[in-house]
Amino acid sequence: MGNDEITSSVDIRKNTSSGLQIITLNRGAFHEYFMTSVPEGNEPAQSLFQRMADAVRARKAHVISQEVFGIPDKDGTGMQMLKDTMGGIDAPVTWLEDGHASDLCGVHLRAVSGTSVKRLELDGRIVGSVFEDDYARYCHLGGLLPRRDHLSRSEQASVIFDQMEEMLEAAGMEFSHVLRTWFYNNNILDWYGDFNKVRDGFFNKKRVYEGLVPASTGVGGCNSAGTALVGGLLSVKAKSKGVRVFEVRSPLQSAAVEYGSSFSRAVELDLPDHRRLYISGTASIDPNGITAHVGDSEAQVTLTMQVVHAILESRGMDWADVTRGLAYFKHAEDAPLFKKYRISNKIPLFPVVIAENCICRDDLLFEIEVDAIRIG
Repeated sequence: MGNDEITSSVDIRKNTSSGLQIITLNRGAFHEYFMTSVPEGNEPAQSLFQRMADAVRARKAHVISQEVFGIPDKDGTGMQMLKDTMGGIDAPVTWLEDGHASDLCGVHLRAVSGTSVKRLELDGRIVGSVFEDDYARYCHLGGLLPRRDHLSRSEQASVIFDQMEEMLEAAGMEFSHVLRTWFYNNNILDWYGDFNKVRDGFFNKKRVYEGLVPASTGVGGCNSAGTALVGGLLSVKAKSKGVRVFEVRSPLQSAAVEYGSSFSRAVELDLPDHRRLYISGTASIDPNGITAHVGDSEAQVTLTMQVVHAILESRGMDWADVTRGLAYFKHAEDAPLFKKYRISNKIPLFPVVIAENCICRDDLLFEIEVDAIRIG
């Protein structure tokens, strides 16, 4: 098949079983799997990992990345459990321990079959996966940690950006190919301004503002290594003229860069056979960049979901097209508001992990990010 020839058989299939949602994108002999495992009742974390492991083995797939939220990893016991269940760790793992409610946890996993995968290592840890289809090369980085945690928080943030650049070079890419980033900052409210200064400096150095400013998530999150932050990214390097990557504006919010936050509200990747939309972490912020509905968790959930839906609709998509979601609540007791909103607005069940994380402003109580795929 030539690079510009559209795959003849492209479809999306959804498989929802007990505690596990799997969305499969079939593109001829190439398959991508988006898996989300959440707890049922008070079941142990091992059950979540086991469901994932069984699904990956059944499909003879290569894991591209894993994200674990709200599951303790004290003394590395959580990671060891994951290793034992999966039969080892050969893909980047982003692990956030925040959360005090046992039911606010979950795992996202992405895997592929029908292609080979190259692994990227840093300091003896696998932090990246690189693979290709007919149209592009993809690089997923995750679980990036500063090499030396005695550095200041700003210096640790600089190390993360240096690591990103180093791993991208190993993948044959540059930062200009990045379309999505993730940053989980421990005690984020204490130093988010300092983090933004580091990011702005790096973006200026790399002339990011002259091209595509990536979509992004920046929320509070602690890790077992005790570092100031953990980071990750997704980058895409086109092999075909039929590939486009561009910023998507939010119909209900102004651009984040207009009030000093260096990320795009959303970024779309158009391939010859389907489209992907990556919506940044979105919260209850009005068009002037001011927090809306201060102190009202339910109203913040409502506005945030409306903002995200407006972005989806602007690109001919809907909640049914979501392949991965992360909903962050500042307070665990507010988490039922998500289900309440979904049911009252007749939103179909979609893959989402609900976690307890501090948002980047003290008065923000809820944030959500989603990825979506549409054929045609």
